[in-house]
Amino acid sequence: MAAKSHLRNSSPLVIAVSTNDGLSGSAKNIGALLNYRNIYLAPFGQDDSDGKPRSLVADFERLPEAVSAALDGVQLQPMLYGD
Repeated sequence: MAAKSHLRNSSPLVIAVSTNDGLSGSAKNIGALLNYRNIYLAPFGQDDSDGKPRSLVADFERLPEAVSAALDGVQLQPMLYGD
């Protein structure tokens, strides 16, 4: 409800994705979020490509930078990084 209220006020919403099935079941939902106005993703990548091949984790060290970019209406790049 907080996110919905935030978007209703046309404020940017930054989401930090961390999930064990990001490259399987959740992939289409993550992709769909990119089509919404005022929704931005913190940079994310695989945390253990060998041990957990479908797992994604946000780069929380870059979260302040992602928020700053979102306030400027820009998606921080690269959004998806590799090992």
